[in-house]
This record gives sequence, structure tokens and C-alpha cells, in this order.
Amino acid sequence: MAETFDAAVVGAGILGLVHAYHLAKRGLRVAVFERNPQAMGASIRNFGMLWPIGQPPGARHRLALRSREIWQGVLQESGLWHDPVGSLHLAYREDEAQVLREFVAAAPEQGYDVALLTPEEVCARSTLLRPEGLLCGMESKTEICVDPPSVIAGLPAYLQANYGVTFVFNTAVIGYESPTLLAGGREWRVERLFVCSGDDLQTLYPGVLQQAGLSRCKLQMLRSAPVSARLGPMPAAGLTLRHYQSFAHCPSLAELKRRVATETPEYDRYGVHVMASQNGRGELVLGDSHEYDADITPFDKPEIDDLILDYLNTFLAVPDLRIAARWHGIYVKHPTEPYLVTHPAPNVTLTTSVGGAGMTLSFGLAEQVVNATL
Repeated sequence: MAETFDAAVVGAGILGLVHAYHLAKRGLRVAVFERNPQAMGASIRNFGMLWPIGQPPGARHRLALRSREIWQGVLQESGLWHDPVGSLHLAYREDEAQVLREFVAAAPEQGYDVALLTPEEVCARSTLLRPEGLLCGMESKTEICVDPPSVIAGLPAYLQANYGVTFVFNTAVIGYESPTLLAGGREWRVERLFVCSGDDLQTLYPGVLQQAGLSRCKLQMLRSAPVSARLGPMPAAGLTLRHYQSFAHCPSLAELKRRVATETPEYDRYGVHVMASQNGRGELVLGDSHEYDADITPFDKPEIDDLILDYLNTFLAVPDLRIAARWHGIYVKHPTEPYLVTHPAPNVTLTTSVGGAGMTLSFGLAEQVVNATL
């Protein structure tokens, strides 16, 4: 007789795990199917930044703050490492400083809690920042750092122990016709299916995913050997202002973009902007870049790593910085929307294409999806 579940989730990355969390909290018997021994995609290959400051004002920023609220409860209850360290945006050029001033001026009515800092105040937040040429900085206290490999490995045990979620690893789901699910060479009885399979656009409902016009994005990242000093708030410099939509309303942003395109077109060519986080072991996670679709190859580009490290050196001074690991991740992005939620078959919900905001939006988004589905 087939084993029976009220709901099954495909994928044990962050989006799948948080769907399982919200489903199990509703009292459902939940199983999570993961084709690998544990999640190995973008969910373990990112900065570990819960980054509300990057979300545009309005519904998405509120969703990020709601996600952060749920994250805090889960992290505290599970005992998984996290650091509510906040973030710093740094300005070393006048156009960057002007964007920060404009953002801070508009912040109260747009729902952001930020403050403009003098160079002295910025450097008091972190001993690793370069003071030379620093004009100002912007501090936000809403950002939290987690360690992606640890949190993605640890959440299944937490969900199993606290909510009775069943995990079926090394098992790919290859088909579903309600209520029969095919996985691991056997049948399972599942009343509802939630597909959160990351950048796999071929195994389940490929026609629906193809029609959505999704793009795949490759990013390159690096990790240092442990650093004795603590980084403090997670820093980002001027290149990042042109990356996140939260800064799109700033009038001076257009001039900043023109300068970057003229002075350093290689940053635009590879979609480079540079940020840093630090895990509990003292390792710095550094990145990143953005290459899309036909530009994606399995081979990383050393010149991208060089661009990241060269720019990092303009605002971060780490004595004897040694790179211990390099990798790339791939996520999926919708051409116009922040994510894709669709119902490709009876009793099936497919959630994907959260772009680079999976860690930031996941808990809040899954809460919305589950509430709307049940």
C-alpha cells in the first residue's frame, strides 16, 4: 500500500523547507523529496544575507520584513547560528554619496529604517573598512546573517523533530497525477504537491516553466580562510546601489550608472557588484557576478574573481586575506515578476524564480502561498 501524505514538497532548498514548515504548522502530514543527499543548489551557495534593505518599497519590502520575523523565531528555536548584524552601504564617490542621501531622505515614508553616517561613525562600526576616501555610509539594522550550508543542513532535523516532517533524500520526483506521486521507483499517495525545484526547469512541468520565460543566472563567489577580526555589519559599496531595486527611485542613480559604464564597463559586462558577509567561523563570503542563459558555462572565469577581489580591496582591508574556496551558483529569474507561483495541474502548486532573494523572501512568500492554497 502506498504511503500517504497530506502534502509533499519537491526540493529541500530554502524554498522547499519553508513550504514544509508552513504546511506542517497547519497540521498537515508533510514529506519533502530531494533528489540529492541534501540540497546542493543556490540555497547553499549564497552570502547567507537576509537582506530586506534590497527589496523595493511596498509589498515586497513588507514581505521581506515578514519573512525576517519568521526567520528570527525559527533560528532562535532551532539554535542555528545567526547574527542580526545589520548592513552598511558605503560611498567613496560623490554620486554614491548623493544616492545614499536621497535614499535616506525618502526612507521614512517608504518604510525603511536607515541612518546616514559620517566616515567616523562608519569606521566605528567595523575595523576592517577602509577610511581613505570614504565620504559617508548608510546603516540599516534589519539584515541578518546566516550560514547557508549549516542552516540548510540543520533545518530538516528541526522540522522533523518539531513538526513531524518526513524527509526522503536521494529520491527524485518524476511525475504526479493527483493523488499518485512517482518517486524512487515507487508510488506514494499525496493529496497536494508543492514544487520548489530551483533551477531544474525540465523534470516537472517543463512546458509551464518554458512559457513563463524564466532566465537562469549564474553567480561566482569566494570564501576566505577564517579572519580573526569580526566584520561587523555586512558591507556593500557603490556598485551595489545599481543592483538592488530599492535604490531605483533615487534621482542620482542614473549618473552613477553612467559613470560605472564609462569607467569600468567590465563590471556591467559580468554584472559584478561586491558585498561581504562573515559566518560564525570567521570566514568571509565574497561576491558576486551575474551571467545569464547562453553565457552560462560550467567553467568559472578567473577574471570575474579578480574583478570581485580588486573592488573588494577598495573598501575592505583584511590583512593576509586568503581565499579558501571558489564556486558558482545558479538561480532562476522571472523577466518581470519577483517570483512565480502557478498551478500547473490539479492539486499542484509550483513556486520558483525568487531570483537572488530566496533567503530574504522565502518564509514570507511560502506563508502567502500556503495560506492561499489551503
